[in-house]
Amino acid sequence: MIDISPSKVVQVILLHREGPAADSQLKPFIDDLNDDEKAHLTAIAWVGRGSFEPEDYAEAVQTAIHEATTPTADYLIGMPHLAENLEAGLEALGVDVSGEEEDLL
Repeated sequence: MIDISPSKVVQVILLHREGPAADSQLKPFIDDLNDDEKAHLTAIAWVGRGSFEPEDYAEAVQTAIHEATTPTADYLIGMPHLAENLEAGLEALGVDVSGEEEDLL
């Protein structure tokens, strides 16, 4: 269903939680994702904040692809509550990342 590895989403969550000091790592990390991964990352955040329902995930991905007018990293870093939205989106989509955070810490 999602076309980005859960560990990459968790990495974004962890870097975002570190605050502005980690933006110098977060921006290049997101910039290095391929276009599909960027669209999926954005769609997961949108599902998490309630802009799309989990069953409309494919539509959210297509919307992210077609409406990408600013660099994805800038858009996501500027999103209030990005880490929480990504966590909620993964949960809503039924993606279990319980082991991912421990692997990255």
